[in-house]
Amino acid sequence: MQQKADLGALFGAASETTTFLGLDACTDLDTLSAPIALIGAPCGTSYRTVGAYCRNGPDALRQATGSLTANVDRHDFDNGGKVFPEPHLRAVDCGNLPYDEEDGEGNRRIIRDAVLKVLKRGAVPFLLGGDDSIPIPMIEAIGAQANGRKYTILQIDAHIDWREIHMGERMGLSSTMRRSSEMPHVERIIQVGARGIGSAATQDYEDAVAWGVNFIPAYELHKRGVEAALDLIPEGSNVIICIDADALDPSLVPGVIGRAPGGLSYYQVVDLIRGAAGRGKIAAMDFVEFMPERDVDGLGAFTFARVITSALGIVARQIA
Repeated sequence: MQQKADLGALFGAASETTTFLGLDACTDLDTLSAPIALIGAPCGTSYRTVGAYCRNGPDALRQATGSLTANVDRHDFDNGGKVFPEPHLRAVDCGNLPYDEEDGEGNRRIIRDAVLKVLKRGAVPFLLGGDDSIPIPMIEAIGAQANGRKYTILQIDAHIDWREIHMGERMGLSSTMRRSSEMPHVERIIQVGARGIGSAATQDYEDAVAWGVNFIPAYELHKRGVEAALDLIPEGSNVIICIDADALDPSLVPGVIGRAPGGLSYYQVVDLIRGAAGRGKIAAMDFVEFMPERDVDGLGAFTFARVITSALGIVARQIA
């Protein structure tokens, strides 16, 4: 049998990638000095029927950047230069948080405490999931440090996550935006990319509209462009960006549980992030719901990792 060529060697790929983009590791958040901190959160509040089904997502996304580790300081056309334009703007990878899929409350506390530490060190948290319940404690932590500031959530997702309760759980992935709407520091929610049939009932959608959510479904975004969403973000906003992998079209990111045609393109998602940074200040980001067991030839992992890489460059330039 002919041996398969190691094409990654052409790019100086690392044989084993332990940190995202080969970035320096930070094993103690109390000593964090970098301006951006990546944190793997393999599990938040799981439903008992499925458990921590996205637990391998953070490591798969790290591994997907193996071909880029030797070239992270080369010219990145999607960022108009190096990902990190200056050495002091480089992010660090803080590894994965511990979790117990039977202890959602404990997982939320661990995530919340980690994000609080990052914020207290003056850094921007980037959470790599894990399931889509992870934003709940992240957004709670931001509220604990808000000091009167109000925040706009830009959710990029195929689903609206407005269930009051699902499978007896109020803090799960189907309720993320409803729980966020109940937090006093959240003044605005813009939800982009909804399409197809999800778990939401019509009443859930109507509750969201009654609260004040602005919806830009995927079809509308394709017709009107990203400005349809960006125009809803007031100048000077503090922005929290929550990205579910299934927002992207499954032809690009097949490694999700809820595939649906008509999803966003890579550049649409990047333009939403860049546009949000142009309207205000990005306070935190999460990238969730990538399931490597559902991926095809690593395509989805690499595409989603590229979204994260572009986001790192955008936030680094915002900090600069």
